[in-house]
Amino acid sequence: MNKEFFEAVAMMEKEKGVPAEYLYEKIAAAIVTAVRKDFGGKEVVSCEINPEKLEMNVYHNLTVVEEVEDPDAEISLEDAQQIKKKYKLGDTVQIKLTKKDFGRIAAQTAKHVIRQGIRDAEKNQILADFQSKNQELVTAKVQRVDPITGNATLEIGKAEAILPKGEQLENEDFVEGELIKVFIVDVKETEKGPKAMISRTHPGLVKRLFEMEVPEIYDGTVIIDSVSRDAGSRTKLAVHSKDEDVDAIGACIGPRGARVNKIVEVLGGEKIDIVNYSDDPEKFIAAALAPADVLKVEIEDADKHICHVTVPDHQLSLAIGNKGQNARLAAHLTGWKIDIKPESGFYEG
Repeated sequence: MNKEFFEAVAMMEKEKGVPAEYLYEKIAAAIVTAVRKDFGGKEVVSCEINPEKLEMNVYHNLTVVEEVEDPDAEISLEDAQQIKKKYKLGDTVQIKLTKKDFGRIAAQTAKHVIRQGIRDAEKNQILADFQSKNQELVTAKVQRVDPITGNATLEIGKAEAILPKGEQLENEDFVEGELIKVFIVDVKETEKGPKAMISRTHPGLVKRLFEMEVPEIYDGTVIIDSVSRDAGSRTKLAVHSKDEDVDAIGACIGPRGARVNKIVEVLGGEKIDIVNYSDDPEKFIAAALAPADVLKVEIEDADKHICHVTVPDHQLSLAIGNKGQNARLAAHLTGWKIDIKPESGFYEG
């Protein structure tokens, strides 16, 4: 085996991150598989690769017997002792093969298996890399956008992932080479290799952004209890503080709104309502309907999580929101079915 071969393996380890030891193991197995064909497929071939000495040796292994019945696997005691006198019955004689013994077909087969081994190693590494980032926020580079489907192909580390149009924010226009934040929802191993399900609309993306921007969330002082999101339009975030001296909402907003504004910017102007979480469902439901004021919350069925909420007449539309958005997000945030009615009992129009 020449020096260039070992240099190539070292380069693959450096550039593709595939361990050299793994490659040598795959290459040795490929050579053995290929050369066995010259011996009827029998397990009589071994391969040793020594990168320190820049050597690769292939051996034909024969068992010493009194009478040879299978010349592919056996050698007579007499012939064995002509090689080395110390051989005795039952020993294994290793005969080193030369390159010409490998044959052209064996070399091609080995090359194919080697390529496949490298591809498998790369897939395994990509899968492990994706799995380490599962349910996390990552920075991805836009490679291209399909003009027909609108799907974006992104580069995440050494791998590619597709951001479907349905997982993008409304009216987003990506530029090739642009860096964007995406949330890895799930990782699957498919026949074509590892596949990461990524999203810009998932509530987890907002949660991770707040963890990055708010030190009190990162260190566990402030807890995000739930997130409800209408991607590209509005998000509601319920938080509470484990330290009575720390204002959970204030921590999330930041000095002069710096923290929340930075997140709003990343999300393309998406509005964010931050409310106080409470174990008391009445208080939590009332807070969740912000920016509307709530006069009263009546629990109809605690088991089924059904309630009635009364708001001032002039704030009914605010509580319900455009196309029911505010009420819908509040319901999702709290896990309660919310029926909203005006104080007078009379609905407009």
